[in-house]
Amino acid sequence: MDRLAAERQRMVQVQIEGRGLSDPRLLDAFRQVPRHLFVPRGSRDWAYDDRPLPIGFGQTISQPYIVALMTALAEIQDTERVLEIGTGSGYQAAILACMAAEIHTVEIIPELAGLAARRLARLGRANVHVHQSDGSVGWSPAAPYEVILVTAAAPSVPGPLLEQLADGGRMVIPVEHGDGYQMLTVVRRRGGKVSENAIAPVAFVPLRGRYGWQQA
Repeated sequence: MDRLAAERQRMVQVQIEGRGLSDPRLLDAFRQVPRHLFVPRGSRDWAYDDRPLPIGFGQTISQPYIVALMTALAEIQDTERVLEIGTGSGYQAAILACMAAEIHTVEIIPELAGLAARRLARLGRANVHVHQSDGSVGWSPAAPYEVILVTAAAPSVPGPLLEQLADGGRMVIPVEHGDGYQMLTVVRRRGGKVSENAIAPVAFVPLRGRYGWQQA
């Protein structure tokens, strides 16, 4: 455990802070959350490496820097409510739980939703609510949200997610731009107007569901 804790501190210093992300709240969240508990046991030796890792069911846990970048772009305040689309392993939700008041996270794959819920409960993340459902349509019972993070690439920004984004809210989402090219995009809603700002090319698994790529 001492070795893993040291690797986690080095991950924050080199991969996140070393790439220019300096928000103390963000860095503290990554220091707190044990990433090795969110990967399969056979992958724990690589849990703090600078790369994504498979978590089963054709899904991955994103590289630490990408998780940090998306979180930073969302500009999360500690009083805000956040919607995450694509729970996956639960790692991003655990980071968000350190930074916001309430997290609703939606996973379409039942097995992953169950695993993530158990991990988050064991870590005492009581402000995270895991829902097994089609995330491409959001989670309307708790809307609106000041922040929406989408951890899978969509063909376009799903309409239901825009509808659930509060006035003044931010959405961070990878969007397909043809030929498998994806762009991490920040969507802002202000006074009924929506703006989009392309940030960086990325590579995410495809969003599933009604407003995704219709994958089983």
